[in-house]
Amino acid sequence: MIRVLLVDDHPVVRRGFQLLLESTREVAVIGEADSGEACLSCFDASAPDVVVLDLSMPGIGGIEALKRLRARCRSVRVLALSAHDDAMHARHAFQQGALGFLSKRTAPESLLQGVRAVAAGTRYIDPCLAQGFALSEMDGDRSPLDCLSEREFEVFLRLARGATVQQIAAELTVSTSTVGTHLYNIKSKLNASNQAELTLLALRAGLIEV
Repeated sequence: MIRVLLVDDHPVVRRGFQLLLESTREVAVIGEADSGEACLSCFDASAPDVVVLDLSMPGIGGIEALKRLRARCRSVRVLALSAHDDAMHARHAFQQGALGFLSKRTAPESLLQGVRAVAAGTRYIDPCLAQGFALSEMDGDRSPLDCLSEREFEVFLRLARGATVQQIAAELTVSTSTVGTHLYNIKSKLNASNQAELTLLALRAGLIEV
């Protein structure tokens, strides 16, 4: 029996994942969390075999939660989930120690396949993304956004979606001056002068939709 901790800020999504995973009787969902902060608390209490972790959540977010999980337990096995089906998000997840990456847009059966693989200690990537990801790695096809740190990438996505510095500070539970510093660094690294240009970069990279 594979013990799974589900981490997603949408209760309906968590319920759907639970029903899907437990329908096979191979998996037991032994905990749920709706934020990165709650994920860390639940992980310590439940000691799951696999953490199914959404990357886009309020608070510290999925990437930061992944970093903190890895700092606490280097052997933690995480299957990262994202609403975005691009190689960039997969790369960020793997760089921070995720063992698997899955798009929420993929076929439902892929979730179970991913959980099985990650539980066995095998790296797993969404089949729909695998070829494109492999080719981008082989060709060295890197986006300008790859120069951003993980926290800068989180801030960038929120800015690109139209969030204000104050809103981002509240979501990430940091000061506005910290977000301002990230914004300055992001603009410098991407040679952008305003928030509209950041949004355009995100659109071109397929990270957001109009």
